[in-house]
Amino acid sequence: VQLQASGGGLAQAGGSLRLSCAASGLTFSRYFMGWFRQAPGNEREFVAALTWNGRSTYYADSVKGRFTISRDNAKNTVYLQMNGLKPEDTAVYYCAADGRGGYEYTLPRSYFYWGQGTLVTVSS
Repeated sequence: VQLQASGGGLAQAGGSLRLSCAASGLTFSRYFMGWFRQAPGNEREFVAALTWNGRSTYYADSVKGRFTISRDNAKNTVYLQMNGLKPEDTAVYYCAADGRGGYEYTLPRSYFYWGQGTLVTVSS
């Protein structure tokens, strides 16, 4: 199984970035998918998640209204559109596949597979 995250980079406050996570080696359409982030010195924290069909989405309060998670099962890819970026959004962003159907989806331990992470840096 491989999850390949991309799309990170440097953005100014108020700007936008779109992260992608391409999955292989698993039946992608069966997995609840999530995005997490980890800033230096901090624990990994939940950002967003969605069900296998994309019809239900979930967000951390800190990103609600600014970030949008989506997926394309035909392309085995999950996305994170990040608008209105803030310096506090600076972190390494990880995509993950949840093998428990979304149970305790905010917890990293619920996710079986992880991508390698992509760095997002937001300047003020």
